[in-house]
Amino acid sequence: MPVTLHHQARLIAVTEPTLTVIEYNSIVDKQADGMYRFACSMCKDEDVAKDAMQDAFVKLWERRDQVDPMKVKSYLFTTVHHKIIDGFRRDSKHQDISETVIKDSTSQKSHDLQEILHEALNTLPEVQRSVILLRDYEGYNYEEIAEITQLNLSQVKVYIFRGRQKLKEYLGSIEAVI
Repeated sequence: MPVTLHHQARLIAVTEPTLTVIEYNSIVDKQADGMYRFACSMCKDEDVAKDAMQDAFVKLWERRDQVDPMKVKSYLFTTVHHKIIDGFRRDSKHQDISETVIKDSTSQKSHDLQEILHEALNTLPEVQRSVILLRDYEGYNYEEIAEITQLNLSQVKVYIFRGRQKLKEYLGSIEAVI
């Protein structure tokens, strides 16, 4: 029986090696810190962030033969993002993710720049905060952010633009307080 292109692709797919333990451990070492920062920034709870990370790594290992090695980072961040969003949806304390805004704490006279930036990020709706963190903190491009958040490219650009505008407004108003 002649081997067709379809059969060749299936043979290659079957014979391609899956992710090895060494490669997996290397991915964990490279991606854990960035994923942890992203998860903590999204949910503000270290335990939830660690659980989301662990679930992402377990899912990667279970699907190691299905995940494109060139998209492992995107796969992990997408999994963490979805896990945290699912937790928000299950959590009765959060009524609407897109409208969740943490109260300003501008009454505290903190002059620590990092704390002020963290406070500014907390004023953003969840979707804007997520795309800003992925773009400006983790260095993803717009297409990767769209894939991770399951938004279209236009939405990603609009959310980043609006989020940056709100951050500028907040940081401008905090200058008046300081």
